[in-house]
Parts: sequence; structure tokens; C-alpha cells
Amino acid sequence: MTRTRFPALDGLRAIGALAVLTTHVGFHSGASLNGPFAGLLARLDVGVAIFFAISGFLLYRPHVVAWFEGTLPPLTLPYLRNRALRILPALWVAVVLAALLVPHKDDITWTTYLQHATLTQIYFDGRAADGLTQLWSLATEVAFYLLLPVLAKLLTGYERPTRRSVRWRLAVLGAFMLLGPVWMAGANATEHARAGLWLPGYVGWFAVGMGFALWQVARSSGRLGPSALDTLTKIPGTVWGVAVALLVLAASPVAGPYNLSAPTPGQAFVKCLLYTAIAACVLFPALSPTARAARVLGGRVGHVAGDISYGVFAYHVIVLSVVEQVTDYTLFSGRFALLFFPTLVVSAVLAAASYYGMERPIMRLGRRDRNYDVSPVGRDNSTNAQPNSTEAWTTPEVSPAPPSGQG
Repeated sequence: MTRTRFPALDGLRAIGALAVLTTHVGFHSGASLNGPFAGLLARLDVGVAIFFAISGFLLYRPHVVAWFEGTLPPLTLPYLRNRALRILPALWVAVVLAALLVPHKDDITWTTYLQHATLTQIYFDGRAADGLTQLWSLATEVAFYLLLPVLAKLLTGYERPTRRSVRWRLAVLGAFMLLGPVWMAGANATEHARAGLWLPGYVGWFAVGMGFALWQVARSSGRLGPSALDTLTKIPGTVWGVAVALLVLAASPVAGPYNLSAPTPGQAFVKCLLYTAIAACVLFPALSPTARAARVLGGRVGHVAGDISYGVFAYHVIVLSVVEQVTDYTLFSGRFALLFFPTLVVSAVLAAASYYGMERPIMRLGRRDRNYDVSPVGRDNSTNAQPNSTEAWTTPEVSPAPPSGQG
């Protein structure tokens, strides 16, 4: 199968990682709790929703293409192998670094680190290991990886891809987008906080990307006719502006407290729903970017930033802790910039060393592909960092994209 590149997604990965890093620095500095931009800093955890939507699009799309072309879908074992090659090396390095470099509470034992190394920590009681608190989302994403082959089979099998069958499946994915908010409201209503980390609470974020994958392939193959979404591809600035407006709305108390206090069921519902909408508005214009967006998000800088974004996500809380130790920083004492810039720079350098020195070589070895790259610049000239010159959703291209996932 031809690897199709969606270049602007490189930049979105980097934006997602930067958003997550920024919200954690905001919390540690106290700027997201009581500063002038507290609400916005607290809600930059929406970067996780962006990650999940990208994963849903890239991982589900090969199944959709196979359905439309009448070919075999991606094989499950190679797919799971590739996912493991992508996430486990950096994960295990992060766990070791956290155990060695980050001070931990007495109740954090080797079992806690083992749970994080196997991404099962969200299913056990007890606090997260210091330096690894962000990995709950990776554990949730792995649950999606495991579910996807079954879910894709249910959604793409048993029926030919007619206009009616495509619309029915889009409706199902739309229903998934409501499952997450309902689950999060229920988890808070029953005070079962740990259930709020499980996949059902976030399946709607993945469904955003899955829905776009199905719609894009169906539209390009002629199974679906023109709609309002075609118009939105021509005004990406407006769509991204809506995402910003929704983020401002989410930054209000309607989406819950800024600290770690539990929200009300209603606040949990609204926050999850708003994040679903934000992820949709952020992702959609990047699937067929304008010339300027392609240059900014999918150019050389965006390509490198997208490659190392997973490493930034995996390592940045550890780096933040080390920066606090070196500067003798007191938690919640302000001085956001003192923490932000060293954490960003060191995390980026460490992530680059990890990707080019360890992660990519391991992926190339495991895949038996000496040229493999997460974002393969130049492999597919028809999709390489350039916008479509014709109507974006009426081109005949339906070749599947490579699995990418978080980072």
C-alpha cells in the first residue's frame, strides 16, 4: 500500500505536545491556577484531544481505504508490532529516567513504575509516579490501539461502501462523540475518578479523526457528494478561529475548576464535549491545507517538530522536575518563564536525541525498512507538504496513510 502523507499533521503533533507541556508548566508554576491567563493555561490539556483525533484519522484510514478498494485491511499482528516499536522504547527510557531523577513519595514503589512501563497504571488504585503523570493518556491511547482492529472490522465489514452505508457509519461515529461526555459525567456523578481515565471517556476524540477519515475517502471516491464541509476546506482560518473561540469558552468555569478538584457531572460533560469540538476544528483544515498552512505546519521545521513531539510528551515532566531541582524552585511560586523555556529547550533536545538516536533506528530495524520515518518527506510527491491544486475532496487518491499515533 502507498504511504500517503498529510504534511500539516506534523505541525499539529508539535502543537499538541507544546500545549501539554505548557499546561503542566502552568500548573507547577501556579499560573494556571490563579494567574491572569489561568483558564487558558489550564485548558491546554486539550492537546491530548488533538493527539487522539490525529491517531483516529491515521490509524482508521487504512481500514477505510481497504474497504473501498475491496482489498485486505491492515494485518493485526504487524500493526500491533509497529505500534509497540513506536511507543515502547521512549516509554521505557522515560520510566527509567523518572525512577532515577525524580524524587518520589514513599508510596511509589517499583510496582508503580512497572505499571507505567506496561501502561496499566490507570487500572490500579494509587497515585501516578512523579515525572510520569502525563502517561495516563498514553495508556488510554494504547487501549484504542487494541480496540481498533475489532472496531474497524465492525464498521467496514459486512456491507459494500455505498452512500447509505457510509452515512450510517458516520452516524455511528457521531454517536461515539457523545459517549465520551456521558461517560465523564457518569464517572464524576458516581465519584469513580479512575474511570475518568479509561477509553470510553475519550472515544469521541478518536471518533473525530475516524469520522474525518471515512468522510474524506468517501468524498474523494465519489460515494458522498458535495456538502458544507467542502466549503470549510476553503476557509481554514475561520475553522481554526472557531477552535480558539471554543477554547476561550472552555477556559471559563463552565468546564470545571482549574485545579485538581473534581468537576460536577455537568462540567465534566461540557468540558469533554468542548474538547471534542476543538479537536475537530483543529484537525479538519490540516487534512487539505492551504499553501501557507502547508509551509508552516508541514515544512522542514514542522516535520522535525512532529517527529520529536512524542519524545517531548514522554520526557517533559521529568525535565520539568529536574529544572525545579536545579533552580531550587518552590512549587506554585510563580515565575512561569523560569520553568517554561528551560523545560521546552531541554525536552526538545532530549526528544531529538531519543528519536534520531534510538526510536527511529529501532523502528527501521523492526520494520526491516532502512528508510522508514514517521513523517516521510519526499516519499510521496503528490502529498508532500503541498496543498491540492484541485478541489481537495474530489481527487481520486484513496491510498492509506501509515499508522502514526501519539507523537
